[in-house]
Amino acid sequence: MKKFLLSSLLAFAAGNVAMAQDVAGCWSASSAGENGVYFTEVKNADVSTPDKNGFIRRWALLEPIVWPNRSNTVFTDSYLRETFCTKLLSKKKQPIVLPASPKEGETTVVNGVKLKWHLLESTGYNIHLYRYATQRSLQKYGIIFAAVTHVYADEEMDVRLSVGSNSASMWWINGTEALILSGDRRMVVDDASAPVHLKKGDNQITGYVINGPGMSNFCLRFLDKTGNPVTSLIVKNQ
Repeated sequence: MKKFLLSSLLAFAAGNVAMAQDVAGCWSASSAGENGVYFTEVKNADVSTPDKNGFIRRWALLEPIVWPNRSNTVFTDSYLRETFCTKLLSKKKQPIVLPASPKEGETTVVNGVKLKWHLLESTGYNIHLYRYATQRSLQKYGIIFAAVTHVYADEEMDVRLSVGSNSASMWWINGTEALILSGDRRMVVDDASAPVHLKKGDNQITGYVINGPGMSNFCLRFLDKTGNPVTSLIVKNQ
């Protein structure tokens, strides 16, 4: 009886260890930056899919917008909405209109500065914006990053948009505000989520990530009603 109980406990412990390793490996083994490579370049027409954990890795990223902030504690909901929806003005004092499907090398003018878009696929589940900037010798602190991608669904879906970001961020689905992550925060998987509706066919995801000092990155996926990642989507930039 003692031998049976001991073997059962050892098997249970081994199973828990294996489960813990699998869960931990889900984030650590697939984190961006292994071997010093954070992104691969993609062509305009290339398509992708979410990874096995549902994370969307294919994005069009605008070069960072200079936006000085000495501290991230100012990133309240009202500050973010005012900044992203009102204060981001072009030289002509008109709200910035991000391209629906930015192409590689396409430019957007922000405060009189011409910034380029880059089409990239992250090597890990997280989009490491800090490395995106530093590898291009661009400003890495006191900035705003803009990100755009498209997901194509075979049918209408009621899902949850789930995001983690460093620091604050704001997200839209098909032009409608979907989620806001305020405050001075580190990127945590599934840190915040909100119910969203994906229509059949093309759905545009747009986001801004803002940071003062420190690293900048984000991760984003959709979860179904049971909390499982949605992996059936097609991801592309146009």
